[in-house]
Amino acid sequence: MFVYEHLHRVRYRECDPMGYAYHAHYVDYFEVARTEALRQVGLPYKAIEDSGIIMPVIDLSIQYRRPAFYDDMLSILCMISELPSTRLTIDYEVRRHGEKELLSTGKVTLCFVDAARNRPIRAPEHVIETIRRGLTASACD
Repeated sequence: MFVYEHLHRVRYRECDPMGYAYHAHYVDYFEVARTEALRQVGLPYKAIEDSGIIMPVIDLSIQYRRPAFYDDMLSILCMISELPSTRLTIDYEVRRHGEKELLSTGKVTLCFVDAARNRPIRAPEHVIETIRRGLTASACD
């Protein structure tokens, strides 16, 4: 399993009138963590898109357990546990940095799409191999 930790401090503008981090911002937290995780493993989104492939989200689920508040430092774990085929599934766990209690969990599924034809495709071999190396390196850590 490849695990990437992204840290994010909850900004004032991200809070609702109750003082909680507004639920829709978790989608943004997941996206930033996913983008940086793929960059870390050697697959920056820009390079993927420059090769003619887009990766739209086709499924998203979030479970909210406990609220996050203004100025909390969040640890967003982004986890890839299997090689992609036409789809890539990523799991998430959100906690206050340094704490064990889960605030939220989630899962996102993306599909590999040929941008020119707007048709789903199998993940390119270089993407599969790069993720395989990331999974193997994480297993050795």
